[in-house]
Amino acid sequence: MEKIKIAVASGNAHKLKEIAEILTDYDFVSMRELGFDGEIDENGSTFKENAFIKAKRVSDEFSMPALADDSGLCVDALGGAPGIYSARFSGGGDRENRLLLLKKLENEKTRTARFKSAVCLRFPDGKTVYGEGACEGRILYSEVGENGFGYDPVFYSDDLEKSFGIASAEEKNAVSHRFRALNDLKSKL
Repeated sequence: MEKIKIAVASGNAHKLKEIAEILTDYDFVSMRELGFDGEIDENGSTFKENAFIKAKRVSDEFSMPALADDSGLCVDALGGAPGIYSARFSGGGDRENRLLLLKKLENEKTRTARFKSAVCLRFPDGKTVYGEGACEGRILYSEVGENGFGYDPVFYSDDLEKSFGIASAEEKNAVSHRFRALNDLKSKL
């Protein structure tokens, strides 16, 4: 049986790979592969709103189902920041984001944090299904490991009892916020 093709509203190759590894019943194609090279203005105030904005734009553009995720790191000592601004926290790349986070927390004893994810699957007829997930942990005092991407090397997962930076992709995918959001979504399909 042919798998349903779904456009992924992301240019992030790491995210696309992770989604495909988790939702194996579908055939995913990135918006870049479809020829979409524009930027999508993520002007929502929540992960869920941003996921919808991206999924709707790509679904409308290609008249096909589109899946979008918006996720980020929420640190209690920073009032939930960087939150929806996780990818652009420092104005630089992943390493600069991690270094800024560590600097902001250098005198903090409370380092609890969670990764949060909202996923949105939008169909051309307007039907929309959401999934949400979180992964609890804390921010380490320095980077540990080189696996993953984003904040993974500074995030200690309570589930795995180690840094996402040293976890294998399989270990991380089994407990990640995106895994939980995608499974929440899958349970509603």
